[in-house]
Amino acid sequence: MRHKLKIASWVSIGLLAGALTTISLQTLARGSLAPLPLEQLQQLASVFGLIKSDYVDPVDEKKLISNAISGMVSGLDPHSEYFDKAAFKEFREGTSGKFVGVGIEITQEDGLVKVVSPIEGSPAFKAGIKPNDLITKIDDTPIKGLSLTDAVKKMRGQPGTKVTLTILRKSESRTFPVTLTREEIQTHSIRGKMIEPGYAWIRISQFQDDTVSEFVRKAEEIYKRDPNLKGLVLDLRNDPGGLLDSAVAISAAFLPSNSVVVSTKGQLPDSNVTYKAAPEFYQRSGGADPLQDLPAGMKTVPLVVLVNEGTASASEIVSGALQDYKRGIIMGHQTFGKGSVQTVLPLGPDTGLKLTTARYYTPSGRSIQAEGIVPNVIVDETAKGNLLGALTPREADLPNHLSNGQVPAKDPALAEAREEARRQLDLETLNPKTIPKLPQFGSDQDFQLEQALNQLKGLPVVVSKATVERKEAKKEN
Repeated sequence: MRHKLKIASWVSIGLLAGALTTISLQTLARGSLAPLPLEQLQQLASVFGLIKSDYVDPVDEKKLISNAISGMVSGLDPHSEYFDKAAFKEFREGTSGKFVGVGIEITQEDGLVKVVSPIEGSPAFKAGIKPNDLITKIDDTPIKGLSLTDAVKKMRGQPGTKVTLTILRKSESRTFPVTLTREEIQTHSIRGKMIEPGYAWIRISQFQDDTVSEFVRKAEEIYKRDPNLKGLVLDLRNDPGGLLDSAVAISAAFLPSNSVVVSTKGQLPDSNVTYKAAPEFYQRSGGADPLQDLPAGMKTVPLVVLVNEGTASASEIVSGALQDYKRGIIMGHQTFGKGSVQTVLPLGPDTGLKLTTARYYTPSGRSIQAEGIVPNVIVDETAKGNLLGALTPREADLPNHLSNGQVPAKDPALAEAREEARRQLDLETLNPKTIPKLPQFGSDQDFQLEQALNQLKGLPVVVSKATVERKEAKKEN
């Protein structure tokens, strides 16, 4: 049975919060289990009994066992995880692009939740919530001290229920409450437009169920407006991943037929798969080739791919494949470096185990695990530098991350650059007017997009003058 891997993360209020994951829906063949360590299992049973009998408060047995499983799995690596009923439901919702919430894309800033953008047509959009608004309270619960995941859970709920967000709007020096009614939100992963005659921009924010069909429709729209397209910018910045079959299809949109897109390697035979730019590797069961209506020009149009520290997993697969085949110029900053595959194994109808089962490799055989994709052209976020990007954690910064055997666990130079960035931010925070604000992707102020256009036009590109990147790894023999 062919792998059908699905990558997702904690889809919350429109943004992914947390480490990226992959889900496989197939049943894996397993060999005979190794003998169980009886002595350690006896210790586990003893600890369970002692907690039940001696702990200061009564303990729920099911919760205790669930916590034990969670601890056992989470200690393996950053992406292995046990899903209880609620978490499993959220995970499965993630790949659909649908969720119940208030409709805002969020991140975390100074211990608060920061609004990146409200989703058009959502309750948050209709209520006038703006980019850069800070959420300080959810109902009566202060945000300070909450993880982003916990904050997300409090904002989600059942359709028709209400939630009150306390908003700090620095630009107006005021704090005010907004009561919103939760509803099902449909996110769209594709945005695009003609930037100027002959040049277009398509952004993929996440690889979801409908990403490929949306991409084809957007490509058709662009080519109808300009059949003689001279250049395209594929924007994968802050794209944390998505469905692997969608990533393979997007790669196939630009690559020659039957080109190798990505391969996976693990202990199980079913984990060793090579995915190619052919319909059988991305076509959904019973459906037609989703790329059949793709404009032919996509195969040859000059291409620049924008990436940054938030480009991860499936989006790294796309950028790595296009880079290996020299199909496009990769521009921006070094990507996140998630080169592992997680398989979600159902443990019942409502629970599951997300387990790291393989590493993936680019067509040339590169493992980008804990390293990422190094762009062909390094370009900062703004003309003033890459200050905020330097603070972004990557795979190599996560505890217990897998190594690819090629790079050190920590990069002292990168750590030093981040510490300097933190010092600069601390100084600038004293004067709110100097706090760096990144322009919206695709806007007239998007510096990296401007440089991508210059690259396509053959004009000078403003490359990074001071950047610290992990060295590109040597190929394994």
